[in-house]
Amino acid sequence: MKVVDAIVVGLGAVGSAATWQLAKRGAKVLGIDRFTPPHAFGSTHGETRVTRLAIGEGEQYVPLVRRSHEIWREIEAATGTSLLTVTGGLIISSGARLAETHVANFFDNTVATAKRHGIDHQILDAHAIRERFPQFRVRDNETAYYEPGAGFVRPETCVAAQLELAGRGGAELVYGETVQSFVQDGDIVRVVTDRGEYAAKQVVVAAGAWLPQLVDAKLGRLFTVTRQVLYWYEVKASLASFSPPAFPIWIWELQDRNNVIYGFPAIDGAAGGAKVATEQYMVTTSVDAVEREVSAQETRGMYEQLVAPNLAGLGPRCIKAVSCLYTATPDFHFVIDRHPRMPGVILASPCSGHGFKHSAAIGEALAQLMAKGKSDVDLSAFSLRRFRT
Repeated sequence: MKVVDAIVVGLGAVGSAATWQLAKRGAKVLGIDRFTPPHAFGSTHGETRVTRLAIGEGEQYVPLVRRSHEIWREIEAATGTSLLTVTGGLIISSGARLAETHVANFFDNTVATAKRHGIDHQILDAHAIRERFPQFRVRDNETAYYEPGAGFVRPETCVAAQLELAGRGGAELVYGETVQSFVQDGDIVRVVTDRGEYAAKQVVVAAGAWLPQLVDAKLGRLFTVTRQVLYWYEVKASLASFSPPAFPIWIWELQDRNNVIYGFPAIDGAAGGAKVATEQYMVTTSVDAVEREVSAQETRGMYEQLVAPNLAGLGPRCIKAVSCLYTATPDFHFVIDRHPRMPGVILASPCSGHGFKHSAAIGEALAQLMAKGKSDVDLSAFSLRRFRT
């Protein structure tokens, strides 16, 4: 059996990035995905993902997001694609909030991180928010953090571009093949699929919502999968009022509901609508059990409960809605670490709902880790040692 340098299991956000970065360094790499990426069955779809430089989830993410922005510009130059769009970013919160984004004190952490890392930003009171962004129906006690350098990336295009570059670099990409298991066998790792068996010196498992099925039960308990829904509502106001720079990407920690809502400008014209979403982590699912269709009841409820009370200028007609999957750890931080019982296997998942903005740099860090035993970016915060595995 041919033994390659690396196998990457799952070719979404992190997997596509790692495959390209490995090929770029001359490694003999095989990438495997059960579908044909980019696809809409996991976490890497929905047209846009937020990117922001001051990361309220923790300062350990700042080097990753900054490096990702650099890499995306490099990919744009190499492929002629548009990946990263800077629109500015608005985060609204208050001391009376009932909702929190991923971690405690997300808003305060964001402001503190911006100050420590010299990230350009402004703090806006309710009056200033209304003057500058009247689309948001803010309360008098709400405050906003505005970051001019924030924006969005296009996940499907990012994945496609990195896989194109990986192929150019000599990577072998196998689609429509399902990885069933992997096992360390001496100095190599054997990967078994529904079609055969492969061997590599090292393996990256970036399987997202499929990760719990691929690891043992003890590890699998660390990862919960939840269904999320993304909605695009009609723009009733002028299109300009929902286009950059008049309308940025945004995150809002509400004070009258246990919901965080977030959204994007109308990037595809009036016919495309404006994307709005919320997050839920209470009801778990799996890749096999998830309801992928979005009901009319869901689209109506989202508008009536969360869109209409908070946003002026969007109508009740839902142009489209799609579901996706988040895979989260108990503390909502990433796992990027070697398998505790298989040193040749690196687990690079999940991203707990805030990972795409870091994925390009994570792919680079994984390639460095596999090539020289360490990465340029400190990954220690994402170790499995923080859990009892």
